[in-house]
Amino acid sequence: MSVSVSNRGGAHIVTLAGEIDLQTSPQVRDAVLDSLRQGGAVVIDMGGISYIDSSGVASLVEGFQVARRQGVAFILAAVSPAAMRVLQLARLDKVFAFQPDVDTALAEGI
Repeated sequence: MSVSVSNRGGAHIVTLAGEIDLQTSPQVRDAVLDSLRQGGAVVIDMGGISYIDSSGVASLVEGFQVARRQGVAFILAAVSPAAMRVLQLARLDKVFAFQPDVDTALAEGI
């Protein structure tokens, strides 16, 4: 599991790769919440996710809730098919904002 954060155009890009599970989800949570504390929109690049469990989903939901309270965009970009299946099963595909890639999220979603 790897997590990296970068800034582009005033937005924070949190790039995730590998498996998000009970062991690695705290890293995701910390990166997402730290980005939100700094202000501005947050784009989660999920193109490299091969697996996500309920603890990883919970980290994303918490970030979404914080972003909504702050009135900033929280967008999932390039969601891998494996991650999308889990989000659809949890019916979160109706809750989160999605974009096909980070560039589109920055251009259209924010």
